[in-house]
Amino acid sequence: MSPPLLKLGAVLSTMAMISNWMSQTLPSLVGLNTTRITTSDTLTQISPKEGWQVYSSAQDPDGRCICTVVAPEQNLCSRDAKSRQLRQLLEKVQNMSQSIEVLNLRTQRDFQYVLKMETQMKGLKAKFRQIEDDRKTLMTKHFQELKEKMDELLPLIPVLEQYKTDAKLITQFKEEIRNLSTVLTGIQEEIGAYDYDELHQRVVSLETRLRDCMKKLTCGKLMKITGPITVKISGTRFGAWMTDPLASEKNNRVWYMDSYTNNKIVREYKSIADFVSGAESRTYNLPFKWAGTNHVVYNGSLYFNKYQSNIIIKYSFDTGRVLAQRSLEYAGFHNVYPYTWGGFSDIDLMADEIGLWAVYATNQNAGNIVISQLNQDTLEVLKSWNTGYPKRSAGESFMICGTLYVTNSHLTGAKVYYSYSTKTSTYEYTDIPFHNQYFHISMLDYNARDRALYAWNNGHQVLFNVTLFHIIKTEDDT
Repeated sequence: MSPPLLKLGAVLSTMAMISNWMSQTLPSLVGLNTTRITTSDTLTQISPKEGWQVYSSAQDPDGRCICTVVAPEQNLCSRDAKSRQLRQLLEKVQNMSQSIEVLNLRTQRDFQYVLKMETQMKGLKAKFRQIEDDRKTLMTKHFQELKEKMDELLPLIPVLEQYKTDAKLITQFKEEIRNLSTVLTGIQEEIGAYDYDELHQRVVSLETRLRDCMKKLTCGKLMKITGPITVKISGTRFGAWMTDPLASEKNNRVWYMDSYTNNKIVREYKSIADFVSGAESRTYNLPFKWAGTNHVVYNGSLYFNKYQSNIIIKYSFDTGRVLAQRSLEYAGFHNVYPYTWGGFSDIDLMADEIGLWAVYATNQNAGNIVISQLNQDTLEVLKSWNTGYPKRSAGESFMICGTLYVTNSHLTGAKVYYSYSTKTSTYEYTDIPFHNQYFHISMLDYNARDRALYAWNNGHQVLFNVTLFHIIKTEDDT
């Protein structure tokens, strides 16, 4: 083969390499090797899941290449993975841009050579026509050689046209990659200031400062009650439901005790959601019937008033046994000193941030409320306070931070009317209203972990939110 044909062979080889490179290398560089390329006007919609994806490429009606990048769904918990994927994708695009640049230089060089070849071919074709018109003046041999050379060059013409199209496509690829790189760089700069590691450190620091601040808070004073939130409608008009204020954050078991007497069955649910759906996990058959609705679960045990007595029972849910029982000296029972609604609610057991309490009345205190702090293990009375508020005039009561709050009624229009501080042994009259939505409250207890009041309101299990006023302790406070 003559030197010009050798050069043409080299060009054809180069174009074959380019064609092969474009069909194999480019898709893998832009993430298209696992996605079918469509040439239609509409691209298949693909939702991103885990990371940035370049998922399709096509040409628009003007011949421009279109590459589509799908950003990942925003998820604060996985921001570190998205940031790393973004950096990897940006590096990949930069590498691809460099490869395209090298290819472009090589293509432009070969393209200039091909243009020269095209000019020569056109001149040769014109000359051949002229020779053909005057072939009688030339030797038959020379004519045949020229004819053969022309036949060899003719297939190159459509190849040249395709090569020009491919060269234009490469230029468009360069422009698209340049734009993509600019966009990704901008995104990286935008979210780079909020790198996950930095955010995590800021959250940890904030949590530490919050804990330190909480340690400086004194026990709160009740300022407001909001709600209620209706959790469930079940059971009779009277009953009790509760969670353990000393349970861990992952332990959200609920205990349910329907009716105020003639019952020994306690129902347990693994969570509030199970309680609402009725997915009961376990039942306990107590050794004694209970009186009233003023029971409390505290540190894994149930404390309740034994029916027709002033005896307090401590029952372990873990062992199914009675761990302790003790008579509450002088305490009235069996509707001698109940709340206004009756129901054998003479002895009210409750818990707060300080510990376990019993609220009741005695003849010695003229039927007025007595507050006793109990030892949670032995049920021994540690200390007692005599108030001047008649037990039978109270609708319900609950303890928050060592202060007893008493409602004036169990019916519509009820409000927190009276409070007694065991810290200062003083009382005050208050006016804190709350919405008695279902008209009849037979149980109202504070849960220190949830900072909420659990209530049984005429067969409705409801929650009230409370607002407490805190005083921050200084270093001078003891």
